[in-house]
Amino acid sequence: MSLIDLPHLKLSQPSSKTPGIFLLELAHSDENRFTIEFVQEITQALDRIDEILDTLPPVQAELGGALITTSKGKFYSNGLAIEAAIHQGDAFYLPYMRMLARILTFRVATVAAINGHAFAGGCMFALAHDVRVMRSDKGWMAMNEIQLGIPLIPGMAAIVRCKINKPDVLRNCVIVGKKFTAQEAVDAGFVDRTVSVEDLDSAALKYAEQMAPLAKDLTEVMYLIKAETYRDTVELLLRGGTSPAGYIGARELLAKL
Repeated sequence: MSLIDLPHLKLSQPSSKTPGIFLLELAHSDENRFTIEFVQEITQALDRIDEILDTLPPVQAELGGALITTSKGKFYSNGLAIEAAIHQGDAFYLPYMRMLARILTFRVATVAAINGHAFAGGCMFALAHDVRVMRSDKGWMAMNEIQLGIPLIPGMAAIVRCKINKPDVLRNCVIVGKKFTAQEAVDAGFVDRTVSVEDLDSAALKYAEQMAPLAKDLTEVMYLIKAETYRDTVELLLRGGTSPAGYIGARELLAKL
């Protein structure tokens, strides 16, 4: 049964054993490109999850919780709706970055079940989760802004940096714009497991059920640990602005060297 059935997503509870586990299915056209409206719907779904978690009886809250995000078809997400982002500026980017910060620090474990391509803003969205499981046969993860001629703003670069911490992998991902297959992403360390597309939903649910007890009693402990662990990233997502490298005056500083 759907808890929310909005134009571009559906929220449900996939586990009869743990009511605190939620499944968020993305369905914004064929590519799940992020628009202001899509970000607002995801935020609305996160609000609904918080409301339910806050009202679960103690015997159910004790079991903890988790959130799975996924989609169907070729794309998990093909990133931002670029033309809208360019036209709308801060009105577009700031809500998107607040949404990423919220996923990054969500009060329960988060699992990205990557059903297909996760490019650019879609890759960042997947990286914001705690666990990533990806279908083995099709799909890539890539930060292809370099090929699109679009710079990364501070918060976006930060969320990639905090989840991809091997220098050679980070270089290949962000500077080169490499497309990582599922197995290459596992080998590089930023995807946890590959499975067949038929097993993707069950594998994601298994991760969710395993991690749900870490949020036992649904306190703020997991949120606080994530927020402190990713403090620099959260600050750049929320206060770094939308000027690429502008917040440190990089060009001016380099000109003086």
